[in-house]
Amino acid sequence: MMRIFKVLLLLFFVIISLNAQEVSSASLIKQKIEIKELKKDLNTFYNNKEKEYQVRKKELETLLAKVEKERKQIQALRDENRELLQNIKGEVDSKTANIYNKMKPKVAAEIFNQMIIEGKIEDVFDIILRLKDKNITSLMKYISPKNASILTQMLKDYKVNNNEEG
Repeated sequence: MMRIFKVLLLLFFVIISLNAQEVSSASLIKQKIEIKELKKDLNTFYNNKEKEYQVRKKELETLLAKVEKERKQIQALRDENRELLQNIKGEVDSKTANIYNKMKPKVAAEIFNQMIIEGKIEDVFDIILRLKDKNITSLMKYISPKNASILTQMLKDYKVNNNEEG
C-alpha cells in the first residue's frame, strides 16, 4: 500500500510539474506578445514625437531666420539714418562755420562767450574746428581769457588725439 501511495504521490507531482510548465510556457508566450505590442506602441509613439519635433524645429528655424533678416534690415536702416544725420550735421556745421568766418571777430567772440556761459562749449569747439586758422587767431583775442584757455586746451587735445589716430 505504501508503494502504491508513493507511486500515486509521484504521479501527482509529475502531473503538477507538467501543468506548471504548461502554465509557465503559456504565460511566457503571452508576456512575449505583450512585450512586442508594447515595443510597437513605443516605436509608434517615438516616431510621432520625432515628427512633431522636426516640424517644431523647422518652424523655429524659420522664425529665427525671419527675426535675423529683420534685425539686419533694422541695422541697415539705423546705419543709413546715422549717416544721414552726420551728413546733415556736417552741412549745418559747415554753413555755421562759413557764417562765423564772415563775421567780425569781436562779434563772433561775444557770441561764443555767451554760448560757453550757457554750457555749449562743445558746440563752440565744433565751430572753431571748421573756421579758418587766421579767423581763429583774430577771434581768440576777443574771447574771455578763461574761455580762450579752455578752447586752447581742447584744440591741443584734439590735435594730439588726431595725430595718434592718423
